[in-house]
Amino acid sequence: MALKSLSRLESLSVRGMKLGLGAIDALCARLGRPERAFPSVLVGGTNGKGSTAATLAAIAHACGRRSGLYTSPHLMSATERVRVGAEDVSGTTLDAALAATFEAADRVPAIGLTYFEAVTAAAFVILRDARVDLGILEVGLGGRFDATNVAPARLSIVTSIGLDHTAELGSTREAIAREKAGIFRRGRPALVSATDADALGALEAAAAAAGAELHDAAREISVRHVSTGLDGTAFEISTPAREASLQTPLAGKHQAWNAALALRAAELLSRELGPVSAETARRALAAVRWPGRLERLVVSRGRAVILDGCHNPDGAEAVARFLDDAGLDGRCPLIFGAMADKDVEGIAAPLFPKMAEVILVSAAPPRGASPEELLRRTGVFARKVRTAPDVRTALAILAADSDAAGRAPIIVAGSLYLVGEARSVLLADEPDGEGRS
Repeated sequence: MALKSLSRLESLSVRGMKLGLGAIDALCARLGRPERAFPSVLVGGTNGKGSTAATLAAIAHACGRRSGLYTSPHLMSATERVRVGAEDVSGTTLDAALAATFEAADRVPAIGLTYFEAVTAAAFVILRDARVDLGILEVGLGGRFDATNVAPARLSIVTSIGLDHTAELGSTREAIAREKAGIFRRGRPALVSATDADALGALEAAAAAAGAELHDAAREISVRHVSTGLDGTAFEISTPAREASLQTPLAGKHQAWNAALALRAAELLSRELGPVSAETARRALAAVRWPGRLERLVVSRGRAVILDGCHNPDGAEAVARFLDDAGLDGRCPLIFGAMADKDVEGIAAPLFPKMAEVILVSAAPPRGASPEELLRRTGVFARKVRTAPDVRTALAILAADSDAAGRAPIIVAGSLYLVGEARSVLLADEPDGEGRS
């Protein structure tokens, strides 16, 4: 059966953006205000928001609540953007919600939509129709003018403040913090994490102006004794409600903090979730699924591939720290591609010196930087560097190594579009279609 509305969605510009709430607000009004039909949480931040949102959704599910999760972007299929419970929605479910969305938008006067506005509205429809007890919504860009911000959130989370999307959000962490604080709600808790003093000050000022109840995560959460490797991350946590030793399958020491943020968020949602026992927390964290973020796949030749969408300098530094922690410094080859408008020099500086060699490839043309442009801008940071036309070719070059099974993992990092392409190639090459370790 042809999924006509999904095809129409794909005809829109995936990477186009339009800051402002006018279109999404008018569309939601025509759809009967689906965003108001369920309690919601808005999760914004420069890095860590997706992992935190996925973990909070897993906690809600483990508490016996019908959870909904909306994230972006997707890696392989648009259906990855919406989960009900532990499962991604089907293509037919997303197509039906998009059909209702486009029908509403096409009424006179027509509402012009971006890809993100259309799929956000469809997600609201799906979560309403699924009668979720709690919807966790990842903010796409910034906060104040992001399409998700029409939802009347019970809790707002800002996971981190870094320099990304500076053309749209501002050139300083303080300015970016003000944009992300646009998701705060009067009389509602706002859980924030920011290591930069100016950014934290901006969040505090914005919470006071909005009448939100500020919770500074650094004052309320302690994370210690963190250990990480290819199989996940173990840590100890203290919050106002618990002391616990926990483990998440997500790799990287930064994932301990993301998990802690999600647990503290769950504590602040006691009315919606009830108490979260130690056993519930352990079961929830064990079930977290967040592909493309230090995700390990094992290909048929026996060599592991680690995928990570580190598309800004803070994300690259997190991957570099993980390589140190896992004893992989200087041992792994890297396949790297990024958008031309990204700070590729800032990404390469901490990441490339940790690699045995770097293969530069094109990611998501036409916005993706060419291998030749990447070589010009970042080649100086690598011990050894070469180019390939695309990720499939680069993977084939490295897979041809006769001693592949005994070698350190291949890292594929940079743009999430590149990671999605690599994941599609790797899983398609496996006989059972599943290569995750």
